Amino acid sequence: MKLVVAFLCYQDSSVPYLSDFLSSLNLALAKLGPEPEILVLAGDNSGFNDRRNESIIKNFKINSKYQVEYIDFKTNLGFAAAYNRLLDKAIHKQAEYFLMLNPDIYLETQSINKLLQAVDSDKNLTAVCPKIYRWDFENKQFTNIIDSCGLRLKPGLRFYDLGQGELDCGQFDKAKIIGPSGAAAMFRLSQLKKIDTGAEIYDEKFFMYKEDCDLAYRLNINNLSTALVAEAICYHDRSAAKQGGVWHTWRAWQGRSRQTRSWSFVNQHLLFIKYRHLEPIYSRFLVFLQIGFYFLFSLLLAQFLLKDYYYIRKQSRSLD
Repeated sequence: MKLVVAFLCYQDSSVPYLSDFLSSLNLALAKLGPEPEILVLAGDNSGFNDRRNESIIKNFKINSKYQVEYIDFKTNLGFAAAYNRLLDKAIHKQAEYFLMLNPDIYLETQSINKLLQAVDSDKNLTAVCPKIYRWDFENKQFTNIIDSCGLRLKPGLRFYDLGQGELDCGQFDKAKIIGPSGAAAMFRLSQLKKIDTGAEIYDEKFFMYKEDCDLAYRLNINNLSTALVAEAICYHDRSAAKQGGVWHTWRAWQGRSRQTRSWSFVNQHLLFIKYRHLEPIYSRFLVFLQIGFYFLFSLLLAQFLLKDYYYIRKQSRSLD
């Protein structure tokens, strides 16, 4: 059995987390025992000559018994394109399973073992995801507030992280999901290859944000199942996580960079364009209502988003 573990680094945003993340990863991999052959792929999307991520990863490599490969992409390829490169390498290495992790994740020691046991014991599963709790990194506290139990879908192509912001009482442990959160997911590569977009598993039109929603939708329409493994626990520091209420959502949205808001805005429209024709009539109606709302919102409250309509229109010609 061969397992590839992969993560991406981004300039200053990864450096504060890497030591804690890699320490937890090392402990979690140790629980797998001698059976799996393990390769760790560290992709650096920093895009300039900043060696801090590389230095931390090389130190991890020296002190780890696992094969570790650091890959500097020399530029920010975006989440989708960078992960496609890592997935291609895993497939070339004939890996059976692929575990993707954000570096702002902290893993409990049995988390990877539980994920691997779940996917290996059920050949019908294409993907599994852990139960992800919120990590208050600033105060060094682990919470039992849910960050994600996987992705679900509402009419109108509205994707959401199951349970996000709720106190965990086991209420979602048996819930059905359509795909894993991009923060942490394990895939069976032999089945994942069935849903590629041309030569891509992740659609590279989604530079960053909502690429996990796009992948989840394709898993769902191809009847490739995903399961939450509630016994697999990890923690995620997601500053933009929903806290509840329209006012907080608005404040959190304003607190994000313009580039981040632009990527999210564009990619939500790409989801509408790609999949609205596959939705039932009621859902299509809601899609068109949302498109109208987004236009009025950008016209009145976020004019900087108006320029993105040119890119959306350009991409729509290849998606429709």
